[in-house]
Amino acid sequence: MSINSILEKSSGKGFQELLELSRNLSLKNFGKKINFYVPSFIDYKAYPFISRPNVFPSISITGKFCALDCKHCNGKILQTMIPVSTAEELVDVCKDLKVKGCLGCLISGGCLGNGSVPIDKFATAIAKIKQDLGLMVVVHTGIVDRSTAIKLKKAGVDAALMDIIGSNETIHEICQIEKTVEDYEQSIKALKESQIPFIPHIVVGLHYGKLKGEFKAIETISKYDPASVVIIAFMPMAGTQMEKTEPPTPKDIAGVLISTRLALPNTPIVLGCVRPLGEHRIKTDEFAIKAGINGIAFPSEETISLARELDLEISSHPICCSQIYMHCEK
Repeated sequence: MSINSILEKSSGKGFQELLELSRNLSLKNFGKKINFYVPSFIDYKAYPFISRPNVFPSISITGKFCALDCKHCNGKILQTMIPVSTAEELVDVCKDLKVKGCLGCLISGGCLGNGSVPIDKFATAIAKIKQDLGLMVVVHTGIVDRSTAIKLKKAGVDAALMDIIGSNETIHEICQIEKTVEDYEQSIKALKESQIPFIPHIVVGLHYGKLKGEFKAIETISKYDPASVVIIAFMPMAGTQMEKTEPPTPKDIAGVLISTRLALPNTPIVLGCVRPLGEHRIKTDEFAIKAGINGIAFPSEETISLARELDLEISSHPICCSQIYMHCEK
């Protein structure tokens, strides 16, 4: 089934049929299991799960700085992270976190003007964190070249995360960067060739809340056998240029989840932490469960109840949802 035909059927009366097809594929390849993730990124509680401070936090190696002015973010996401600015400071922060019971961390940061996160300058520090502290280290790279990917591999990172955008128009208009879809694919190649487990993220509705490029992103990702795929969704944030933009509908998000499953039937897929809240989240999570998703970050209480009603085997983890590939038996 082509991506175009999936997109066409994802709206209209074929939607329920596609939900069932996706669910049956997941049941066949992964069984009746669901993984819930509650890292320390936000303060979260939905009975019986609760996030624990310092167990798996996110760290920004650029503090609050980002050279880009993406319309959907404007650097707001960085404000939720632990700020560091030097390699020495990163090691010291991780030492302190280890004492407090930390299992691992997401190392991210703002982008430089070329769309990369300056993670290469911290490779030696990451190696020290891995060797001396034994923490799980997941990195968010932005656009990455082969040299940086090799440094990260040698440092021993557990996984590399990267947003994949399938529309040049979205890259230029929303992220406001002079890169192309090909640049993102070259980054995937660099990570793949370095043999780091890589987990591409697809942001549904990044183009002003509308679908544009998501299915091209799925096609690109499907060429490279990722360890897992994370689907997230644009959510309006106060203080950004898109704070009044309507997010994609739960059905739009479900259409991308379904398409990803059909394109990658043997790859663990997770609904990530960034997605609209309230009733929107409850409905999105419902569709995700019914589509046979392998995992959900910060599920609502309604989502947990639905998983029980469907007699799914529930597992919970206090780490980043990108690591779902460690929790899914193929």
